[in-house]
Amino acid sequence: SKCGLQQKKAQEAIRLMALKEEFEEQAEKAKTLPSSTSDSDKLILYGLYKQATVGKCNTSRPGMFSLKERAKWDAWKAVEDKSQEAAMEDYITK
Repeated sequence: SKCGLQQKKAQEAIRLMALKEEFEEQAEKAKTLPSSTSDSDKLILYGLYKQATVGKCNTSRPGMFSLKERAKWDAWKAVEDKSQEAAMEDYITK
């Protein structure tokens, strides 16, 4: 029924808003990660963050002299098949 469909869409919109809110909270917390956080974990978070906020990797891979930028790009590229929503969920979990 039309009412059921509208209700489903409303529930989905609320769920998405809650997800975005939690994602933003976690992204804020990630700015002050403990110093014990490994570089690989930071790269995973970076890739998921970029995927969640920008979507598919839309830049070319940095040159071999930009090791840090290249590692960040690789981390983003590694999750490019995830939806932005799935990337948010994974980011929150991580």
